[in-house]
Amino acid sequence: MRDHGLIESAEALQPFLDAIAGTDWIALDTEFMRERTYFPKLCLIQVATLDQLACIDPLKVDLALLAPLLLDPGVTKVFHSASQDLEVLYRDLGEVPAPVFDTQVAASMLGYGDQVGYANLVKAVLNQDLDKSQTRTDWSRRPLSEEQIRYAADDVRYLATLFSRLLRDLERFQRMDWLRPEMEALTDPALYEPAPERAWERVSGVKRLKPPERAVLKAVAAWRERAAQESDMPRRWVLPDEVLLDIARRTPEDTRALRQLRGFPERMKAPRQEQLLEAIREGRAMPREAWPHLPQRAKLNEREEVLVDIGMALLQECARRHQITASAIAQRKDVVELMKGDGDKGRLGHGWRREIAGRTIAEWFSGQSALHCSPEGLEIADAAPPRDPSNTV
Repeated sequence: MRDHGLIESAEALQPFLDAIAGTDWIALDTEFMRERTYFPKLCLIQVATLDQLACIDPLKVDLALLAPLLLDPGVTKVFHSASQDLEVLYRDLGEVPAPVFDTQVAASMLGYGDQVGYANLVKAVLNQDLDKSQTRTDWSRRPLSEEQIRYAADDVRYLATLFSRLLRDLERFQRMDWLRPEMEALTDPALYEPAPERAWERVSGVKRLKPPERAVLKAVAAWRERAAQESDMPRRWVLPDEVLLDIARRTPEDTRALRQLRGFPERMKAPRQEQLLEAIREGRAMPREAWPHLPQRAKLNEREEVLVDIGMALLQECARRHQITASAIAQRKDVVELMKGDGDKGRLGHGWRREIAGRTIAEWFSGQSALHCSPEGLEIADAAPPRDPSNTV
């Protein structure tokens, strides 16, 4: 593999682009910082094929020069755990690079575990140990050391080889159809757009609030999110979560009451305090029917718990037969949805998950099959499970 090293100018970039011209895929990784900003700051882009590799400095090279490659629909962009990389690229490009191939998702469909880390996957598939010494590095500082550049380059050096191996195995086991809808979902721009109206859901301690207090929290958390975006600073620098919770409980009515809150930032200027007070008033005025509700875990009776336990056992057996982890297929809540008759809305109700597990579990719930245990595992026969006349399950 030819390593073009760190590219810091348009003149140095062009020979690399010429060398990979005509490729139908590239391995991609990014290094970014967001500890002191709201939006991630792109600091490095690593690109590789099987025989070419480069680290490109976006602080010195105009990203517009890479845009034709990154946005080319004829070039598959290969990532490991793609969502954060796609978020930062979407922010800078204005479009989500597509199509994509996520080796983490592909690995889950081949039995390597759900959400397997890059280093662990490289070790499992390629038997290579990766250097982890630069995981906490500040990628915005210049100059980058040779050690940092080598570390960053390894992220795509092995990613290119991983892609070839995983693609081969997906095709061999006829699982590419499983992957395609997952990859298409990753390129939905809505995933990477800030959603201030849902910011309250991420506030630590929200479960301890009463419904009217959550209404205030929703309004104030949305205000904080917009303020953080406008200032491009971490949301915790605008207001920490514990202050948001205190505001939701105490609903201060003036700036004096705001400043008396423990932990309230003294640096907040008067106009912003007035905006915050307006958000508090908005939350207090929210009608009862608009109060935000926390997701409720389905309450099951004793019989339903047993049914779901058996459904989970079936899920485990289906996963074993296909040599993947059960968590890569579905979670317990998905099995509950099937048992409740809402399976069409969940992950087990369509696509490859339905084909390899959802249909089997649903048929047992509906009484079209029964289970028998043997040393080889669970066996499914055409008979109904025990029925409870008082229950509609």
